[in-house]
Amino acid sequence: MTANQFPVTTVILAGGLGTRIGGAKGLRILHGTTLIGWVLEAVSRDSAKVLINANEAHDAYAQFGYRVIADQIAGWPGPLAGLHAALSIAQSEYVMTVPCDTPYLPDDLIVRLLAALRLNATEVAVAVAGGRRQPAIALYRRSVLPQLIAYLGSGKRKVNDWLDGLRLCEVVFDNSSAFVNINSRDELASAAQRSVKRPFASEQNVITNDSGNT
Repeated sequence: MTANQFPVTTVILAGGLGTRIGGAKGLRILHGTTLIGWVLEAVSRDSAKVLINANEAHDAYAQFGYRVIADQIAGWPGPLAGLHAALSIAQSEYVMTVPCDTPYLPDDLIVRLLAALRLNATEVAVAVAGGRRQPAIALYRRSVLPQLIAYLGSGKRKVNDWLDGLRLCEVVFDNSSAFVNINSRDELASAAQRSVKRPFASEQNVITNDSGNT
């Protein structure tokens, strides 16, 4: 497939308060580019549509040229609220979530997650790196929306618990540094000292099946 032909809506999660980094985390600058700018570079090519989930600084985020959507659920409930907002309006078959503070994402992220999800016929494909699941970096079938509404309606908020209730596959990425997130001013300063700005491709792919409850 060529650019923008994948039936994927990517939502960049920027809905948190970002108090440890000075607010509006995605707008912090790294190597002359905003954190969200680095994320957009990694995912926009393979996305049919990109959304930015933000609950503050709407005008600033809108300057990137993508639709900005706020949580539909009150109380700052976290990443699943951003997924819920995106699933509620997406027209594509799949919805991808990525945090706004992960500037080193590999360029083939969506390609590999989509291939794994289709191959395994699961509801979600989630990235794994450094032996750990990356719960905010996942590709979902849009059909999971009713399950998510029920999960959030029960008062639950934990992303890993939500994932465990779905039929999922895990896609293992060799380069764990590609999924480092930047949460504080100190972490941003440390990242600015690195000579390599972002890995542009991952080295290998391992797919594992993990059937959860439906």
